[in-house]
Amino acid sequence: MTTVAVATRPLMIAVPKGRILKALGPLLARAGIDTTPLTENDRRLVRTTADGTISFIFLKPDDVPTYVEYGAADLGISGRDTLLEKRHDLYTPVDLGIGRCRLVVAGPEGAVIPDVPRVATKYPRIAADHFARRGIQAEIITVHGSVEIAPLVGLAHLIVDVVETGATLRENKLSVIETVAEVSTLLIANRAAYKLRALEIQPFVARLRAALQPANA
Repeated sequence: MTTVAVATRPLMIAVPKGRILKALGPLLARAGIDTTPLTENDRRLVRTTADGTISFIFLKPDDVPTYVEYGAADLGISGRDTLLEKRHDLYTPVDLGIGRCRLVVAGPEGAVIPDVPRVATKYPRIAADHFARRGIQAEIITVHGSVEIAPLVGLAHLIVDVVETGATLRENKLSVIETVAEVSTLLIANRAAYKLRALEIQPFVARLRAALQPANA
């Protein structure tokens, strides 16, 4: 883990591009945080609030924990699925309660699954651990993109993937067999920064927790 030196730079927050970013804006606004940089229509990948206290770094979701762990960002926004798969050394001080879904095992409706199934997934570590805990010697195949295709064309017997509504599974005649983990979006923190920049990070965390209270009440 990289040590973060105390500096006068803004608090650096890594945020994921895509659908989570849209849900994040209203939450940060409720916490009294300037969200203008999140909605600006330009190609800058680092954007700073007007008062200069926070800089947002725009990244692909899988890259957010890496930037935080190595100290390029102090805080970040990441899905629990990514953290379970990548196993970064980070603090997770707040569950933001957005982007809720499930990580599941799914397969063709009514199909007979062999004793040693082939499993297609974007989450090879999670899948391997899950089947090992059940004493199943599964063959894990790492794929990217539309995992649901794998059983349809004979690449795999099962998939392990994130499901929100289940509509895509149903449309491809797949059904959920079991839930591997409940997934939501977390605030993550670099361990060194969490201590060295506590005077900035602790109030930020407190404001987020306060903003979540109405939703959790």
